Amino acid sequence: MSSPTPSLDDLRIERSGKPDAPPRLLLVATAVGVAAVIAASFWWLTRPKAIEVHTVLAREAASTGGTERTVLNASGYVTARREATVSSKITGKVTEVLVEEGMSVKEGQILARLDDTNVKASLHLARAQWESAQSTLEETRVRLKEAEQELQRQIDLTRGKVATQADYDHAAAAALAYKARLEQQQADATVAERTIAIWQQQLEDTIIRAPFAGIVTSKNAQPGEMISPMSSGGFTRTGICTIVDMESLEIEIDVNESYINRVQPGQPVEATLDAYADWKIPCKVIAIIPTADRDKSTVKVRVGFDKLDPRILPEMAVKVAFRETVGPAPVAVARPVLVPKAAIRQQDGRDVVLVVQSGRTERRAVTVTSTSANETEISAGLAAGERVVVEGPGDLTDGAIVKENKP
Repeated sequence: MSSPTPSLDDLRIERSGKPDAPPRLLLVATAVGVAAVIAASFWWLTRPKAIEVHTVLAREAASTGGTERTVLNASGYVTARREATVSSKITGKVTEVLVEEGMSVKEGQILARLDDTNVKASLHLARAQWESAQSTLEETRVRLKEAEQELQRQIDLTRGKVATQADYDHAAAAALAYKARLEQQQADATVAERTIAIWQQQLEDTIIRAPFAGIVTSKNAQPGEMISPMSSGGFTRTGICTIVDMESLEIEIDVNESYINRVQPGQPVEATLDAYADWKIPCKVIAIIPTADRDKSTVKVRVGFDKLDPRILPEMAVKVAFRETVGPAPVAVARPVLVPKAAIRQQDGRDVVLVVQSGRTERRAVTVTSTSANETEISAGLAAGERVVVEGPGDLTDGAIVKENKP
């Protein structure tokens, strides 16, 4: 059986039913919303994260009536003007040492004692000899008084024509003899007294005392050792200890004679101990020694501390900067700013810093005036009050998003 023939009625659209547009629009809206959520989630997960950095505030350098500049840098050592290795005046055996390293001593304080047995024996002998001389002297005085009385009687008898001239002469000679013996014995007593004084001084010399107040820096002898004011063998010490007067500390510097014209007495100096690199110590030039060392072509300069500190020790290495005060800075010139040394970075041979503004980094080229142990002075490219990065990744770029960690 054949199929029906198509007609134009088959192409007619039936419009009696309701349109289905609303469900389709809802489906499209839902799909768009899902796509937006997925896109937002993808952006949130793949967005660049803020880099945590440490920042500090650039501060304005202190203003002074004038500016100081360094005219000469040099190095030297801390020395003491009063330092002594204390020894004895006599050779003897050490019996007692009363000091240790680091001990503070006063002037006249006993440091050590030597064996005084022989000295005491000699002193006792001298005193006995003096006592014997005194006894003999008293006897002679009595004999002299008796002789003078006898002489007076002979004078009276001679005037009365009772005694002979020979009796008178004998009495006069006896009186003169006792008088001469008395003078000799007085001299012997004086010698004995002086001998006592010598042995007392010898006894005092067995006690070694501090010549001035200071700190004991080394102990060179022990009980039982021999000590002598001069070296007399490998087993004989020449000193008990070394004392340093900490109030006399200063700096000795050998300045090349080509630059000595930059140094003047009273000139301000800034010293830095190698042991305390961040500590700037104000000093001044005490004196320029008026002679040169032909071997080293240097001139010695003495520099004194404005204020002493217990951290300053003898023989410490020190670097000094000789300053020169010039006229006041022009008012129109902007004051430099100070930032930590860690804030300075190098790029293409130039000094740059990373400034944080609105959560992003900005690279700035700056002009560095001077650099100390922990701070850098910048004269151009940075203003006081701006925050600079001092600690962060080494590859931190310009325009990076950062999170500040402020001190």
